[in-house]
Amino acid sequence: MSNVLTIRNLTKTFGEFVAVDNMSLAVREGEIFGFLGANGAGKSTTISMIAQLLRPTKGEIELLGKSVAKHSAFAKSNVGIVPQDLAIYENMTAYENVSFFAGLYGLRGALLKERAEEALDFVGLADKSKQYPKNFSGGMKRRLNIACAIAHRPKLIIMDEPTVGIDPQSRNYILRSVQKLNEMGCTIIYTSHYMEEVEEICTRIAIVDHGKMIADGTKEQLKTIITDKKEIWIGIKDDTTLKLEKLRQIPGVIAVRAEETTLKINSRGEVNNLNRIMQQLIEDQVEIRSVEEQAPNLEAVFLTLTGRNLRD
Repeated sequence: MSNVLTIRNLTKTFGEFVAVDNMSLAVREGEIFGFLGANGAGKSTTISMIAQLLRPTKGEIELLGKSVAKHSAFAKSNVGIVPQDLAIYENMTAYENVSFFAGLYGLRGALLKERAEEALDFVGLADKSKQYPKNFSGGMKRRLNIACAIAHRPKLIIMDEPTVGIDPQSRNYILRSVQKLNEMGCTIIYTSHYMEEVEEICTRIAIVDHGKMIADGTKEQLKTIITDKKEIWIGIKDDTTLKLEKLRQIPGVIAVRAEETTLKINSRGEVNNLNRIMQQLIEDQVEIRSVEEQAPNLEAVFLTLTGRNLRD
């Protein structure tokens, strides 16, 4: 299987700050490639260089076997970007938005009209083509954002947080759309703060931290990294009395985060520290509702490798 995207020794610096540090990776044809990293890890900078919004300090980017630097127009015509920040115009209709962006890729006349209508139909907005996005829900705007990125039928689609801040129904629609685009022959790079999304739809996943790629593989391969780790979930009444720093100092504990009424602790498997964790919570007068040990998942892998919550 050939590579749609190849990155070799990619580096981007801003003054003395190294945002991307000698990164190399390959995205194969037909993949839904998960690209994960905490804020500031370097993934957005990498995406911006692939999209030619930023120029690399050094390194090479190839798309479909051609240098992006030497074949800029070819690369742009074969990449579609769904940015995290909505790239649509509120004072233009849905159809006008898609037509505008398709026109930037050289589509004209009857072909442009056909592709714009096709893209709107694909995201379920065909009946809203003459309406203005200012009247759309958040989910509808996200779907329009996708239509604008796919009308020119790119070989590679980069989706940066396409489901952020939307309702569950729209989120599910977008996830199914991603899978359908992949079935239609598109290769996709997918970033998300929702680990369960990446675990559900991605065929291969890379984790980046501090500008470096620190892991790459299928979710099953990545989970083998932490066979010696355990994930403890403790249900609590509330987190008002939690002292997370004390828990992090307990031997064996790797990472701790509180999510509403659940305390999630990533720990080394060989260390029997549950009694010490419970003792600390009791000392802090935390009301415990439940305790359970979870099977390794992608979130546990991420926290083990980076020590950071994805939303940090």
